[in-house]
Amino acid sequence: MTNSTPPVEISPPSVSPRRSVELGLLILVDVVISALYVLASVGAKGSLPASLWLFLIAIFGLTYAMHRMVRRYAPQSNQIILPLAAFLNGIGYVEISRWNPTRAQYQSMWILVSAAAFGLCLKYVRRIRDLDRFRYLTLTTAIVLMLLPLMPVLGVEANGARLWVGIGPVSFQPVEIAKLLLAVFFASYFAANKEMLASSTKSLGRRNVVDPRILMPIVLTWGIALFVLGVENDIGFAMLLFALFLSLLWVATGRALYVVAGVALLAIGGVVASQFFYQIHQRVSIWIDPWSAHAFEHGGRQILAGWFSLSAGGLTGTGVGLGQAGRWVSEVSSDMILTAIGEELGLLGVIFLLTALLIIIAQGFKIAQQSHSDFARLTAVGLSCILGFQTFFICAGVLRVLPLTGITLPFVAYGGSSLVANYLVVALLLKISQENTQQKVGGRVRTDITVL
Repeated sequence: MTNSTPPVEISPPSVSPRRSVELGLLILVDVVISALYVLASVGAKGSLPASLWLFLIAIFGLTYAMHRMVRRYAPQSNQIILPLAAFLNGIGYVEISRWNPTRAQYQSMWILVSAAAFGLCLKYVRRIRDLDRFRYLTLTTAIVLMLLPLMPVLGVEANGARLWVGIGPVSFQPVEIAKLLLAVFFASYFAANKEMLASSTKSLGRRNVVDPRILMPIVLTWGIALFVLGVENDIGFAMLLFALFLSLLWVATGRALYVVAGVALLAIGGVVASQFFYQIHQRVSIWIDPWSAHAFEHGGRQILAGWFSLSAGGLTGTGVGLGQAGRWVSEVSSDMILTAIGEELGLLGVIFLLTALLIIIAQGFKIAQQSHSDFARLTAVGLSCILGFQTFFICAGVLRVLPLTGITLPFVAYGGSSLVANYLVVALLLKISQENTQQKVGGRVRTDITVL
């Protein structure tokens, strides 16, 4: 007679929740940023910063608080992303405080807000799949946020673009949050329809093609991009939105034809927009010939001055606190902050900075590869693409590979809305990473023991 006992489950070793790697990297980052902050003050003024102890308490306390949030709400998540984000944020703050102390005060406030948003996201987004349930609510919210700057009372126009919403002394860009919501919506839509998008279900003569109704979202997204581009004069967000959409479409379906068709539509839309919208025409003119008299007076000067700053930095830089970019380059703490960093830290410093961003993006793609659901995978890809395309567009604009846009360098440039959005990206990636680890650890090895 044979009796069977219940299967014995053997669990793999559990992951330590102490997160010693993350904590050690955060301490190293705090030390490096504190040293740069001191060097910037000594190099520029010949004295230590007046608020050094306050700065040290703030930076060590804030990073430790964020570490504790991760340790409590995502203890088994990736341990590299947060320290790299803090490193980039710190370098940006040092340069901002160096050239614009007023903006540095606002940026420090936004860093606190970003840390709070980071913690709230970790706490209240318990499962990433919960976001999939609110697909069309997410889309509606994103569209409302995109349209808020057009409201007569709330909307604020600056530098020819109407992107800000002002409430009292505080202004922010709703589009920064809208892009995250759109990434979640695109991920949800493609996860639900990837099979239909990847297969040919209609006949056109002798060829099988995809049902045109399934292709309507790409045309609709193209229309939204043109609408934002024309009405709000935001070429950067239009490019980012369309690039995000095409990336997720290609990842979901594997069809390169979609990407080719999308790029063609974007190129046609860009040509049309440059002819009918003055702001876009001006940016393209500056891009083509920044040396012309008209372009020089309407934005070409900052690009050319930025190039001279980068060349002055050479390979190793002039030294922290010894650069002159802020004297000649306009918007040196926001759009052109890369030139200030390149002058003081040199080409090696820029490479190091961009490498840190690339590692964050690569970790995001790694998290996507390890995901066990299409929605989580596409969400991680979308969030990583947002950081990647932002970095590419602003660097390409500074180097005149593409027209200069108002997109900020993630975590580095001045901009509270962008900083909050970037830390929300980090929080969502950590939540997906946490779920990946839990599912991996939860995959138990079952062994049936038979007793004779």
